[in-house]
Amino acid sequence: MSKKKKSESSPMPAASAGLLRFFEEETEGVKVRPELLVVAAIALIVVCILAHIFF
Repeated sequence: MSKKKKSESSPMPAASAGLLRFFEEETEGVKVRPELLVVAAIALIVVCILAHIFF
């Protein structure tokens, strides 16, 4: 039996250049400010709590 070289027996670590992809162009879709999204989420939570209490 012949011994394999160390580089052939163990795989090399993956390069980070192939693992991460950054998209520089913006995608089409609805644009919402983060502040508005947080306010809408809090309002939905309050409405659900009030509906649970009164109904």
